[in-house]
Amino acid sequence: MGRPNNSPPGLGLLRPPTVIGQFHTLFFGSVRMFFLGVLGFAVYGNEALHFSCDPDRRELNLFCYNQFRPITPQVFWALQLVTVLVPGAVFHLYAACKNIDQEDILEKPIYTVFYIISVLLRIVLEVAAFWLQSHLFGFLVHPLYFCDASSLEKAFNFTKCMVPEHFEKTIFLSAMYLFTIITVVLCIAEIFEILGRRLGYLSNQ
Repeated sequence: MGRPNNSPPGLGLLRPPTVIGQFHTLFFGSVRMFFLGVLGFAVYGNEALHFSCDPDRRELNLFCYNQFRPITPQVFWALQLVTVLVPGAVFHLYAACKNIDQEDILEKPIYTVFYIISVLLRIVLEVAAFWLQSHLFGFLVHPLYFCDASSLEKAFNFTKCMVPEHFEKTIFLSAMYLFTIITVVLCIAEIFEILGRRLGYLSNQ
């Protein structure tokens, strides 16, 4: 059964074809962006200003902070969110060009395969982001960071730096790992849902 005649082309593209996909996109995705945008700024917004080393000199603080944070967590997680949206955006663009609706995704095998591939790509990107995050930030934020400042000035050698609000950052870091894990689980569940609905559609033919 195709799209009703009174339905405008592309109307079904306003939301994913699965219940889990709708939850992930409309609810969990929004919560994740809110968490990063609001709480992320509160936790990491002034980190560079309060990052201090011994001796407390501006050039040393900046040098060690850049060593401590080669990329800021907010930038990394924003890039992650944008990147994992790309496969779904590409599929929706393709669907808009082909005038595909939600029922078409379930009825036509080629569209089902394309949609599942887009979900699998999201899983791969989330897993890659998890791996990168673990290598960039670890799993714990320690209160002290030992900076190799010998290239800045020979007299400094290794210097001790204080990391502000390390406990809050550890909690936030754990939350971002948890969000990635939940997203992967939702994507896997979405694949099973669309396969189950596809089998249900075939059994009704």
